[in-house]
Amino acid sequence: MTSPAEPHVLSTTAGEISFEEYNLRLGEHAWRILHTGAILSLADEQRFLGSLPEQTRLPYGIVLWPAAIALAHEIASRPVGGMRVLELGAGTGLPGIVAASLGAQVVQTDRQEVALYVCKKNAERNGVTTIDLRAADWTTWEDRGAYDCILGSDVLYADGMHPHLRRIFDANLAPGGTILLSDPFRKESFALLEAMEADGWKVTMTKWTVGITPPPRPVGVFELTRR
Repeated sequence: MTSPAEPHVLSTTAGEISFEEYNLRLGEHAWRILHTGAILSLADEQRFLGSLPEQTRLPYGIVLWPAAIALAHEIASRPVGGMRVLELGAGTGLPGIVAASLGAQVVQTDRQEVALYVCKKNAERNGVTTIDLRAADWTTWEDRGAYDCILGSDVLYADGMHPHLRRIFDANLAPGGTILLSDPFRKESFALLEAMEADGWKVTMTKWTVGITPPPRPVGVFELTRR
């Protein structure tokens, strides 16, 4: 749940942005994540998307989305120590920070400078100093590294980005590697997942639910591997 910790304010050219803190505890591990608001339910999302004109709305990336929480839980349940991990559209950084805390070598990317700033602050708050932060745009992708695992939380909503994501998956996933994509079952997302399955990828899913206010938000974590 979100807790009212000490106030955190970021001054930007667009004005001051206030942050809340999300606390996640899994077993013996605990993480604290700054964010501008938790979008836990579908009603939360509809209010966020419909309440303000797009030009005055807070950047999507620094809002805490349910897909990031579900992916963080999924990562914490896996042996990721020693893996080279790439996170796409890192936002607040939660999944990558969890992976790095558990021993993964993590590269976090986002095209928004404010998101990368929040990623950096959140890593510092959790004692994580090993994450490599990079500004990156999927349409002009230049990374040629090979990664054992590629992460993305709620990154499939824009079907115009699907060809760019496919190119990144093909170029950057190491042999035997895994892609983990968390998604709140958006209809746009299934087009990419079904296309990859048709092209020979193995696609499996673990279902999570996020939030305590009924109804909780269902989120699928889709695991994709080359056959």
